[in-house]
Amino acid sequence: MAAVAAIYDHFQRLNTAVWGISTDSIYSHKVFKEISPSAQQVQFPLVSDRTQKISRAYRVLDDQTGATFRATIIVNPEGVIVSKMIYPREVGRNAFEILRMMEGIQYGLNTGLGVPANWVPGMPGIERDPDKIGKI
Repeated sequence: MAAVAAIYDHFQRLNTAVWGISTDSIYSHKVFKEISPSAQQVQFPLVSDRTQKISRAYRVLDDQTGATFRATIIVNPEGVIVSKMIYPREVGRNAFEILRMMEGIQYGLNTGLGVPANWVPGMPGIERDPDKIGKI
């Protein structure tokens, strides 16, 4: 969460809504924001999913612990999931990769082009031509 908070302004420039959702209570979120220096940087909403409805709907609930898996879900304006990443407990998110994903998605929507592996803004996109698969 703190890593995303550090570059939150970039997400805002992309007109991207960011939410932190967990099965923790609103009171836990409040205390967390008050005592954690990194959480104090969080400018986006922290949502309490005590009923686990959101976690179940997105299939990110660990039934054994009752907590969510660490996940990043990108939903387009039409409400369609365009990306879902589940992270192992031992691995934190890469906020810059999440940002790159959003930039790539928006680049594709704006240009009609795909983005190749390791693409970063400023690089050219690629045509989405099924006839060229395996030939380039």
